Amino acid sequence: MGKQNNNKTGTLVIVESPSKAKTINKYLGSDYIISSSVGHIIDLPKSRLAIDVENNFKPEYITIRGKAKILNELKKQASSASHVLLATDPDREGEAISWHLSNALADRNSDIKRIEFNEITEHAVKEAVLHPREININLVNAQQARRILDRIVGYYISPILWKKVKKGLSAGRVQSVALKVICDREREIDNFNPDEYWTLDAELIHEGTTFRAQLAAYRNEKIRIRNKNEIDAALEYLKGRSMTVKDVKVQERRRKPGAPFITSRLQQDAANRLGFTSQKTMIIAQQLYEGIDIHGEGPTGLITYMRTDSARVSDTAIRSVRDFINEHYRGEYLPEKPNYYANKKGAQDAHEAIRPTDVFRTPESIRGDLTRDQYKLYDLIWKRFVTSQMNPEVSEVTTVNLEAGDYLFRANGSRVLFKGFTAVDKSDKSERTSLPRLAPGDQVAVAQFLPEQHFTAPPPRYNDASLVKFLEESGIGRPSTYAPTINTLVKRYYVTRSGKQLIPTVLGKLVDDIMEKHFSSLVSIDFTANMEDRLDHIEDAKTDWVGMLSEFYAPFKHAVDQAETNIEEMKGILDEKTDITCEQCGRNMVKKLGKYGFFLACTGFPECRNSKPLPLGKCPRCEGGDVIKRSSKKGKGGAFYACTNYPTCEFFTRDNPAEKACPRCGRLLFKKVIKGKGEKLTCLNESCGYQVELLDETVPANGNGLNNNGSEQQDG
Repeated sequence: MGKQNNNKTGTLVIVESPSKAKTINKYLGSDYIISSSVGHIIDLPKSRLAIDVENNFKPEYITIRGKAKILNELKKQASSASHVLLATDPDREGEAISWHLSNALADRNSDIKRIEFNEITEHAVKEAVLHPREININLVNAQQARRILDRIVGYYISPILWKKVKKGLSAGRVQSVALKVICDREREIDNFNPDEYWTLDAELIHEGTTFRAQLAAYRNEKIRIRNKNEIDAALEYLKGRSMTVKDVKVQERRRKPGAPFITSRLQQDAANRLGFTSQKTMIIAQQLYEGIDIHGEGPTGLITYMRTDSARVSDTAIRSVRDFINEHYRGEYLPEKPNYYANKKGAQDAHEAIRPTDVFRTPESIRGDLTRDQYKLYDLIWKRFVTSQMNPEVSEVTTVNLEAGDYLFRANGSRVLFKGFTAVDKSDKSERTSLPRLAPGDQVAVAQFLPEQHFTAPPPRYNDASLVKFLEESGIGRPSTYAPTINTLVKRYYVTRSGKQLIPTVLGKLVDDIMEKHFSSLVSIDFTANMEDRLDHIEDAKTDWVGMLSEFYAPFKHAVDQAETNIEEMKGILDEKTDITCEQCGRNMVKKLGKYGFFLACTGFPECRNSKPLPLGKCPRCEGGDVIKRSSKKGKGGAFYACTNYPTCEFFTRDNPAEKACPRCGRLLFKKVIKGKGEKLTCLNESCGYQVELLDETVPANGNGLNNNGSEQQDG
């Protein structure tokens, strides 16, 4: 621990959050004082670039506004402590916080060391205290290079957007690439031309059992029926025919469990299974990591560190989970040897995968101590870890080919022979379909043919899960950046959420066009991925951070200078005239884009300052009222939609408006999730009851007198 200072006693341990401090406090004795920096305490100022680009990109750090009191208290505690241990998060950001603290406290204590732990458990914390180390300057340089790089990009491009387009806009190194990905997908959707095709199922009966087969081939070649004439010709040929079993193939299929979670996979599964945004997932995971007050135990860290790209698990944790499986399930569920999982290419492998700190602490055993969302996420993490060390699910898959003259139909069936890991994660099950016992040469009766028309669909819009997956696979960003990147795009109103979908707004498309035209290399996926690799090389001491920034800066600054000259003035380009009259002065109102989306403002500004929410369509409940977007008091509870005639009309919903009018009654339609039927366009006018599939293109646009921009209006 080093030589003690005279007249000083005890050890000061500094963590990032008060909740983590509370958890650690119960593991260390009275000789330790646990304090919190409450996140970053020293950083670049917000009001200026604060990077001396002419002097090796030297940053100008200051104490963050509002943090001086915290820093002074830490200095006071450091002065009276024998030792100082910096126990911030075990990543680049945490290392940088420790570095800043070390520098700030150096004149108050000469014995300052760094400790780190991947989980907040008694063993991990005490082990870390026994093995302090020096600050890892390579980690600090990697964080500093990223921070400076992102500051340069933001502080040079954002003012151009403010000047040319609108105040409050921003650009970012990863943010702008993510926006481009979303906008590129929207262009694909806009340019997509659907093709017609038909499928043909046959409902078959054999020995009293009904099953289905699908048309697969014609004269031994794969068939694609393109129009009604072709399906009619096939049905005419098949009319009155039975089918003969050509062959029956039975195979065994083994489905292996997935690896324990890394950050990106956790965000994807939480989005797909729980409906969580990436930001919500990371907030809850942070709570589980830092500690939850468990009855009879006190503050307890429930999971390991949640920012990781490694699937590695410690030997101790593997022994523990194997003991759990052996104790709670039959022996055949446990593999002879542990399951090991390879990391994806380029993984840092600094930390273990995300797993429960104690696998014997089952989700059900602590359900009463967790909020509903904390329980859901812990349950997801716990089950993924336990199943990762179990045997595969084994199924018997049967494929039956049936002939009807020149046409070949195929029926598929499966049944589970051994549950394997699905005995724990019951939500991760194979689809099971049963077939009657069939043998080659059997005659099968046809109950009916079921033709169905389809149209090819455009690629789906990105959601949190698919965008994180794309960014990860493309090497863009790192585990800690995915959630804040998506959150920034939504906050800037560059994209909106419609259900789970991320849809670019008219503003997002405009900013993307500017970035693509004037900063094409910056929004290049390959360029951004290469930059991430170079930042990783700084951490490994393979690249000099000042040299990397120097190589980037010169061509970037040239592009900025060109953009300032070449980007045309676009202020007001997003404003749209309407035929809505200002009730205060009689002038027409204009549709403008504000911080939170579109609104109506009087053209008589500044003489008349009247503004109001944008009417989205006719109220489903009353005559003469319009639906507008509102927010709960103090922003709590999120957005909702209500009538302009409130309180006379008390219409209220949290369903997202569809920007389409009901073809029966003309009221605004909403996107409503119907249990078991998915999302549908629904008229909330009780006397109408119109409902249709969400993708029905026959529903007309709303009739509110405004020029709609597709998905660009406020969508919650």
